[in-house]
Amino acid sequence: MSDRRSRRDFLKTVAATSTVPTMLRAQTPASSRSAAANDRLRFALFGIGIRGQQDMRAALKAPGVELAAVADVYDGRLMLAKEIFGGVFTTRDYREVLARSDIDAVVIATPDHWHMQMAIDAMRAGKDVYVEKPMVQTLEEGPRVIEAARQTGRILQVGSQRVSSIVYAKAHELYRRGAIGELNLVEAWINRNSPIGAWQYSIPPDASPQTIDWDRFLGHAPKRPFDPVRLFRWRNYRDYGTGIPGDLFVHLFTGIHFVLDSIGPSRVTATGALCHWKDGRDVPDMMVALVEYQKSASHPAFPLSLKVNFAEGAGENQAFRFVGPDGVITIGDNAVTVARRQQPHDPGHTSETFSKAMQEQFMSEYRTKYGDGRDLRTADDEMYAAPPRYSADEDHFRAFFEAVRTRRPVVEDAVFGLRAAGPALLANYSYFEGRPIGWDPERMTRTAVASHQ
Repeated sequence: MSDRRSRRDFLKTVAATSTVPTMLRAQTPASSRSAAANDRLRFALFGIGIRGQQDMRAALKAPGVELAAVADVYDGRLMLAKEIFGGVFTTRDYREVLARSDIDAVVIATPDHWHMQMAIDAMRAGKDVYVEKPMVQTLEEGPRVIEAARQTGRILQVGSQRVSSIVYAKAHELYRRGAIGELNLVEAWINRNSPIGAWQYSIPPDASPQTIDWDRFLGHAPKRPFDPVRLFRWRNYRDYGTGIPGDLFVHLFTGIHFVLDSIGPSRVTATGALCHWKDGRDVPDMMVALVEYQKSASHPAFPLSLKVNFAEGAGENQAFRFVGPDGVITIGDNAVTVARRQQPHDPGHTSETFSKAMQEQFMSEYRTKYGDGRDLRTADDEMYAAPPRYSADEDHFRAFFEAVRTRRPVVEDAVFGLRAAGPALLANYSYFEGRPIGWDPERMTRTAVASHQ
């Protein structure tokens, strides 16, 4: 997505405020500002594809850490790791990395169908784990990851960076402060209309059974003849990925749950279609979900509208809107805006439909009660922007390595991870089954369809 375009589109959503943005201050945990040589952490990266390389760059911005090993099923990416880092240990088999005593933590950036097994294996091998979202590919895998974290006492952090973002922290503060009154509605959308945005990733010319460990990539997925498209564009296939919900809805649920201190919804209904990218994928490229949240101690009951569109024509932008009677909190482009609304003193009237005599009588009483009235108008809008080039990814990795050193819990642990991944996966279930799906956010289990409250 173009930063210039997303900035422009975001500003349109908060239109028209002339408020000078207040710059937010980046977070730096005190004990992470420096790290002694003997306190260095060595981590391994499982999967050095697109997201894996982004994770690697963000992780290495944390003080006192170094990349010690890389595992990937494609030799070309292992070669790239050698080209960048020289003597880094590389292997096709991640279990060789887990057997090493000099590895403190692992970062898992593989296809979704490997997340659970690698995370559990790593924790049982005594490694702390940063696992990309969604934490699991299926609901049934979630309790197994939670239990492994509990039994081993290892740190597990899910890689949806919004919980470490200073922008989302400010949105949380504004909401808790009552900036918009009681919550009525949350809207979130992502329009990403480019080939790469729609997962049309490049296929290397040397992709072959000789350069790729195909059986290792498949893992527990159905056996198929070698097909490099399925490896390099794995998000397009249900065998390995989780489609739009697992890639993008889960980010939205993570942000919502963090801002509102919510543990999750009670009901998910999703629809969508394969509109444009008819390239062999078996997941939709446009999806809309209506999600219902019940009243809790932290928020009133409210509906959530989610939309992701890869089809052409909508531009490229994304935003959150938390809507209340007193205003709207909008998050997008590393900034948060609260647009407050003063409620009109008068309720308005339709007296022009009365007879003239009744109009005069009505308006006389109306003016006595309300005066001349006034229109709904904007009041005291505020914008808070992150510093230029601010990276929530980097803050998220700093939080992870801080927890590895101190053994203090992280925000986005295995339970938080399943409470974000669960509703996202329910959107898939709802779409493919063609019906609403109920969810128990306390027990983190699918239920019969929840009734309307």
